[in-house]
Amino acid sequence: MKPIARLAAAAIVVAACARATAAELPVDLELVLAVDVSASMDESEQRLQRLGYVAAFGAPRVIAAIQSGRYKRIAVAFVEWADAGHQAVVMPWTLVDSVESAQAVAGDLASAPFTRAFGTAMASAIAFSTTLFADNGYAGTRLAIDISGDGPSNVGPPLLPAREAAVAQGITINGLPIMIRVGWPTGLYSLTDLDLYFRDCVIAGPDAFIVVVKRRAEFAEAIERKLVMEIISAHQDYILPIGDFQALGGECSTIAADAPG
Repeated sequence: MKPIARLAAAAIVVAACARATAAELPVDLELVLAVDVSASMDESEQRLQRLGYVAAFGAPRVIAAIQSGRYKRIAVAFVEWADAGHQAVVMPWTLVDSVESAQAVAGDLASAPFTRAFGTAMASAIAFSTTLFADNGYAGTRLAIDISGDGPSNVGPPLLPAREAAVAQGITINGLPIMIRVGWPTGLYSLTDLDLYFRDCVIAGPDAFIVVVKRRAEFAEAIERKLVMEIISAHQDYILPIGDFQALGGECSTIAADAPG
């Protein structure tokens, strides 16, 4: 091979390697924040939830957690979901590696419009979130879906197969059960033991955990604490084996709904 040809070939190899590196940027965590916007979440709860994420991405503890990792960066996507046909990417995959980029995420979330829809199809939300990890441009040391909700899955496909499919792809599912209106009767849209439902039927995978919100004033602090725990993958080991919710008379299958919620 002539010298010029060899140089050209070498340049092609270098360019190909550069493209591969750019296509798979290593990060400490790839995180999908899957947020419930079903009708059972009233407007004030939705606003508190969104503003909780806005505040969290500007919090020094979250920034410090990000910068404590091997790569000192994470990738985040923000999804809002409700019934089986409603999953919307509010913020596509975004790199967070500095105070400035975290503040940019907070600004994007603060300016995004609010949406509402009927039904709580948690399995569909997990399945949709799982697809977002493919060819997203990042190579995370850990993959996680964080799913919030104020009630059980009441429409759409069964929950457990979607959860198992996510875990089979190396994805951990964490939960934020919102239990502000615990006085509501247990049924299609509410469960007195929603924390147990999340623990036994929703979360799964390595280091899976829940953070429970029981008062409106707790939203921002709970979201900040949850993000820190996800980023550093450290938490109290209080998750019990799957099966306890069923032993208490609960069901992990979709609760049939006659009306939207």
